[in-house]
Amino acid sequence: MSHSEQTAQHSVPSGKPSNTAARDALWGWLIGLLAGVLGLAPWWITGATLPLQNLWATQVMPDLMPTALLPLSQYEATTILALLTVGGAVAGLTVRIWSPARRRLVTWCALSGVLVVHVAATIQSFVVLREGLLPGSLPGLYFGGLLAGVIGCLLAALVALLLIASSSTVKATIGFGLMAIPVTSWAVVWVVSAVGFLSVPTAVPTVARWVPAVLVGCALAWCGLRPARRAVAWVLNILFLWLLPALFTAVQSVLGTRVLAGDIPAMLSMGRDVFGRGLGPDGAALPTILLALVIGLTGVGARFVIARRNSLASG
Repeated sequence: MSHSEQTAQHSVPSGKPSNTAARDALWGWLIGLLAGVLGLAPWWITGATLPLQNLWATQVMPDLMPTALLPLSQYEATTILALLTVGGAVAGLTVRIWSPARRRLVTWCALSGVLVVHVAATIQSFVVLREGLLPGSLPGLYFGGLLAGVIGCLLAALVALLLIASSSTVKATIGFGLMAIPVTSWAVVWVVSAVGFLSVPTAVPTVARWVPAVLVGCALAWCGLRPARRAVAWVLNILFLWLLPALFTAVQSVLGTRVLAGDIPAMLSMGRDVFGRGLGPDGAALPTILLALVIGLTGVGARFVIARRNSLASG
């Protein structure tokens, strides 16, 4: 065999890993791109018209507001969080289900795909908002506050993606717990966008209250309790069910009031009061926590029984 033939034979295998890596990277990027679009889809199907603004420079009818890829408004804070974080969570879940050999490469490519969608939507929306707001310090504070909030949501989406895509069961379970409430909010946005606010079935709010507990319970059942370190995921998920609804209610209450607009100390004081009440009996978190624990423990017990039967059958 000539030297040139040997060189040709050795060069062919060396190209395959590179081609496979490039293909995996491309698929990861496309996963992130599509997941980002899916996350924002409930808002886009409404026509993506910027919500009416209290500080808009001109009086305009709602239908004549400009197009914005994000529903920028202090009244839509939790909606923005849901739209952005669900995109990251879906990308992470897809990577986890796929479980590629180059998991880290695919995860970071998926993250970049999600970022492309989110950053593009953020830039377009804030350019539109800036062009229409009144001049002055209060509109500037409003703009900066919204921008800071959206950046926080972008970071939360990336955290959700990295946790859920992780090979660690504990990290993924924590990610599922963090996303239980945003996913429920996202599903409600879909319903509202599809049928209209006035036509939403009366059962939707009741169902939405229990969905996070069901999601957390299923995640805990999947996680299990062995090894013992998985108990960390159980504790954190229960804390999420207790703290996050109160936090979301406090944020929405503070941002939704016009009486205290611009009075930061008063807004913070109101937020603390609402958050504190949400952590107590008024928050009604105990029933949802109990439901999540019942589902989780039932699932763990069922898995144990099935595993025991399988081991006896194979023995």
